[in-house]
Order: sequence, then structure tokens, then C-alpha cells
Amino acid sequence: MDFFISEEKIQDEYEALCKEEDEVDKQLEKLLSKKTGLDGKIRDIAKAIPNLDIVNSDAKQLAEMVAVTSKLAENVSAKVRQLDIARGRVSECQQRVHDLLDLQLCSDGVQAALRAEDYEKAAVHVHRFLSMDQHLLKQTADDMAQDCQTVANSLRLLREAASKLRDIVSEQFQAAVSVNDLASIERFFKIFPMLGMHAYGLDNFSKYLCSKIKDNSSTKLRAALSVKESEKHFCIVFADCITSLFEYVAHTLEIHQPLIETYYGFGYLVKMMAHLQEECDRQSKLVLNEFSRVRNLSRRIQTVKELLRGVSNPKLDRIDPKDLDALLNEITAIHSRYQLYSRFVKRRIVADLEAAGKTEDEAISVLSDNDLCKSMQELIGQYILLEHYYMEESVRKAVSMDVLDNGAMTSSMIDDIFFIVRKCIRRAGSSSSIDGVCAVVNFAVTVLETQLCSAIKQVLKQGFPSGYLDLTQAYTVVMQGRLQQSDSEQTKLTFLTYLNNGEQSTEYVNTLVKGLCEEVQCYTEQERAKLDSCLAGLSAVTASLGAVADYGMQQLQVSAIKPRVGPWVDTFLTMNHQLSEDEFASYEANEPFVRNLIMNLETLLSEFKNRLLPNNYDSLITILAVEVSSQIEKVILKTTFNRLGALALDKEIRALVSYLSKATTWSIRDKFARLTQILTVLNLEKVSEITDYWGSLSWRLTPAEVRQFMSLRIEFKSDEIKRLKLQ
Repeated sequence: MDFFISEEKIQDEYEALCKEEDEVDKQLEKLLSKKTGLDGKIRDIAKAIPNLDIVNSDAKQLAEMVAVTSKLAENVSAKVRQLDIARGRVSECQQRVHDLLDLQLCSDGVQAALRAEDYEKAAVHVHRFLSMDQHLLKQTADDMAQDCQTVANSLRLLREAASKLRDIVSEQFQAAVSVNDLASIERFFKIFPMLGMHAYGLDNFSKYLCSKIKDNSSTKLRAALSVKESEKHFCIVFADCITSLFEYVAHTLEIHQPLIETYYGFGYLVKMMAHLQEECDRQSKLVLNEFSRVRNLSRRIQTVKELLRGVSNPKLDRIDPKDLDALLNEITAIHSRYQLYSRFVKRRIVADLEAAGKTEDEAISVLSDNDLCKSMQELIGQYILLEHYYMEESVRKAVSMDVLDNGAMTSSMIDDIFFIVRKCIRRAGSSSSIDGVCAVVNFAVTVLETQLCSAIKQVLKQGFPSGYLDLTQAYTVVMQGRLQQSDSEQTKLTFLTYLNNGEQSTEYVNTLVKGLCEEVQCYTEQERAKLDSCLAGLSAVTASLGAVADYGMQQLQVSAIKPRVGPWVDTFLTMNHQLSEDEFASYEANEPFVRNLIMNLETLLSEFKNRLLPNNYDSLITILAVEVSSQIEKVILKTTFNRLGALALDKEIRALVSYLSKATTWSIRDKFARLTQILTVLNLEKVSEITDYWGSLSWRLTPAEVRQFMSLRIEFKSDEIKRLKLQ
């Protein structure tokens, strides 16, 4: 068969081969480019070969030396092991001999000490006897051909002496407890571990200490219950009572911890601490029960729960927040004392726990896994509920009793509300509970966002009445004898005061957050992170307050600024802007438009200057600048200019911007950015000159707007404007 191959296919195949050949050439060039480097490395290797031979020879010699040394070391270590075994056996033999010798001494010594009532010395002999291996003593006596009967008699005498001494020490200890002889109690307490009575001694000593804790707590509680309501310290008697309990337990631990660690060891210290903690739990529970009963805590909690849920119950009387003030202070004092006690105990035993191989978490569990910890958690939960109600009711009352004082920039509720919020959070901080602080901070966020922001916005929604409060009207009012403010004027004053309320609240929130960061004490990084998170939520309230302030400014713009600025700027249309040289000189000297506009603006601003806080006043000027710039831009589009007219307008706008910049501490020149660029376009010498500016500025005007404003210059031809290439 004949195959027909087209010329195009041949050409494609040829191009493919050429392309493949080019790629192969490139790869070859790449490989050849490495030749020099590879040659250098090969030369270096060749130079190193003689050195490698030397290294190989040295390595073999070293291996032979190590092998010989290893064999010698193994032989020496074997002999050392044999010597060590022999030394151990000798030592064991010596110990057995010493035990036999000491056995007779202990037997004679304990009898003499008991007759002399020297119980400490007798206990030392018994302790030495108990440390001996009695089975080995008999075996050793047999091996040494000694009289086994003598050894047996000594062992029997020592057992009897040990039993007798245990009975005597136990009786003496109980007798000392019955007469509260602390010196004798500690004397016999130290003897127990030498007789192998660790558990017995610790249990009885712990019972004694717990009885002292109970007696002290009962005395303090009876004294607290006897305090009359009319007495000054009635509101803190239970906080003082439980503080006394914690101090007594801590003092007991501090005094006796060294004694127990020295004679009993660390493990028994933890057991004693557990006994003391159990008694502390029992006594603190009695105090808290009496506290709840006397303060009617359960009834108040139930009432507050129903009030917070909004339960409709005609028999339910609202609790006056003032009635909760003292109770909340006492609860925080109780919890603060508990936290102080817990930190003290933790410092006393954590180091010892870790020394005994326990982790810090295990140490903390010894302190936290008890009834007292659970009772305090329940108490702080009740505090949080009552504090929530206290804050809500107090803030609601502050809003309802709000008044506008003469000469004040803000109303009374702002200082009242933030005094309440700060007081509540500080009180939570005094409880030493970071969870309590965070809960109260979260309540503060809710109260500020709902009650405060709502109260401010409710007034701002009524709007700012239109009309003037300028100097001329004030003079007319005085001359007419109408000294009392009209309803409209009072509404304006109220509006501005509540606008200031929003700004002042923002400043108070920031101050509050900064102060709390320094005042609230955190003991761990975890607590600090938790507090910072809550304070960040409190800082976020400024966003809600800012939104309310912006709403008020919008109301002010619609009612007080826009209706006035429009007519003032419209006078621009009544003036000629195609000026001759003489007209330009006259216009420049008189500045009829901008002079009147600035005078009107100054009259407008004087109405607000002494009635707004600095930030609100600056915001007002910013809004005014935006409105004036927008209105002037509109009238410019309705006017035509020649070169001198555009130059006169440029000077007037510069004077206006200068006036407004001096009237505020904020930068407002950016509000006139579009207007400034419009003046740049209107003051060009010729149309093509715009290309010198177009690429060098960040233009706020679009190309279409540039052409539109160019068309307002009578000297510029429309054909030239259309031919402009602006991108």
C-alpha cells in the first residue's frame, strides 16, 4: 500500500524533532556546566586518599588497644565484684554481732529506764530492739555457740517491756489530754513513733487538736449569735467568726507541722491535715448554716430568682438593693478569708508533697476535695445571683431618677450607673474569686448595653428640634422678659446632654477597664487570661455606645445642620463668577460668600460649643465640614467660571478650610479632599495640564467627574475636554 504523507505533517514532525534536539542540547549544556565543579571534587578526593590510608591504619591500632583495655577492665571489675560481696558479708556479720551485744544492753537499759520513769530513754531502747531481726539473732547465737537461752530471755524481756511501755505512754497521753497539758501531750506524742505506734499517736493527737478547734469555733459562734442587730459590727459578725476559725486552724498547722514532719514523716502530716480539714469543714458548715438562717439567705435567694425570671406574683415584694449591700459585703469577706486560708495551707504542704514525689495537682486535690470547698463554691454562686439583682435594680433606679443639673454637661445617671458598676466589680474582686469577678463583669456588660444604651437612645430618638438658639434670639428672649426656657429649648438641652452621656460613658468604660486590669489580683496565668477575656467584652461596650452616639449625631445633622447649611451655601448661586480684573479685586477684598458663610457657621457652632463635650463638639464640626463640602460641590456644578472666578473660589475655600481646622482639634482637611481636587481642575491654565496632576495624586474624582467640572470653565473647549485620555 502507498501511504500519502502531507507536507504539513512532515513540517510538524520536523519541528517536533527540532524542539526535542534543542531540549537535549540544553540538558547537555547543563551537564557540561557541572564538569568543572566535579573535576575539582575528584581532585580533592584524590588528594585525600593518602590521608585516608593513614586514618585506616590508626583506626585499626586504636581498635586493638580498646580491645585489650576492655579485657583488662572486665578482669578488674570481676575482682571488684568479689570484693564487694565479701565486704557486704563482713558488714552483715558485724551488724549481727552488734545486734547481739546491743540486745543485752537494751534488755538491761529498758528495765532501768522504766524503774526511773525515764520513758524517752526506755523508748530509745525499745526502738533499737524493734529495728533488729529477731530470727537472725537466734541464728547468730547458734552460729557463735552462745547460750540461746540468754538471747531468748532478753527477747522476751524486751517484748514485755515494749508492751508495758506502750500501755504506760498511752495512759499518760490520755491523762495529759484530760487536763489539757500541752507540754506532756507533745512529750508522749514524740514517743509513739519510737514504739511503732505512728497511726495510734497521730489519730489521738489529731483528735485532741480537732477538739481544740471545735471548742474555739463554738465559743466564737456563740459570741457572734449574741451580737444585737443594733450593734455596729452586726453586719460582719459571721465573717469575723469564720475568719477566726480559719486563723485557728492555720495557726495549729503552722505550730505542729515541724513536729509531725520530724517524728512521723511527711505521709502522716498529710493524714493529720486531712483530720484538721474535716473538723474545719464541720465547724465552717455550722457557721455558714447560722449565717444563712440569721441573714434569711435562702428566702432572699428564692425571691431574687423569681424577680430575675420576671415571675408575676402579687405577694412578691421587690427587695431594695440597699438591703442587700451589707449581705453582699459579708459574703465576699467570708469567701476572701477562705481563699486566704487555702493559699496558706497550699504553701505549707505543696513543697512537701512534691518532695515526696507527688505532683502539684495531687497536692491541690488534697485541699480542694472537701466539703468546705464545695460550700464556698455554693456561697459564691449565691453571691453572684444577688449581685446580679443588686446591679440591675440599682441601675434601673439610677435611670428612673435621672436629672439634669444646671451647668452640668451630663445627667446624673451616668455618674450613678458607673459608680454602681465599679462598686459591684470591685466587691467581686474583694472575694478573691476570679469566676465571681468575671460573672459580675459580664452582668455589667449586659446592664450597660441594655439599660444605659437604651435609656440614651430613647431620648435621642425624639430628635433635636429645629430652630435657633443663637445670640440674637437669646437677647430677644431676655428683653421680652421670657427668662424661662421654652419646651423646645429644654428638649434641645436634654438632647445634647444625653448625647454627652454617650461620650462620657465611653470614657468611663475605658477608665474602668484600665483600673480593673491593675486592681483585680490574679494568681495564675489561666486566671489572667480569663479576666482579660471578660474585660475585652466590657471594652466592647464602647462599640454600642459609639453606635448610639453616631445615631445622635445623625439626628443632629438632619435637624440642626443640613436645614441651615443649605440656604447659606445657596447664596453662592446669586453671585457672578465670571469676573473681570476689577471685579476680582473687589471680590477678593470683600469675600462676600465665604465671610457670610463663616459668620453663620460660627453662630451655629456657638450654640453647641459650651453644651457638648470636646469629642462630641469635634464630631459635630466634622459632620459640618462634610455637609458644607457636599453642599458647595452641588452649587459649583450649577455655576460657570472664568479663570479669575475659579481663583476667587479657591481662595474662599482655603479660608473656609482654615477656619474649620482651627475650630477643632481633629484633622478635617481630608473631608475637603474632593472639593480641593475640584478647585485644582477649575484653576488649570489649559485642559492638557490635567495630565501633569492625574498620575501624581490619589484622585477622589472619576474621569467623568473631572470632565464635568472642566466643562464649567468657559475658556475650556468641549472638544479638548472630550479628547482627554484619563484612566
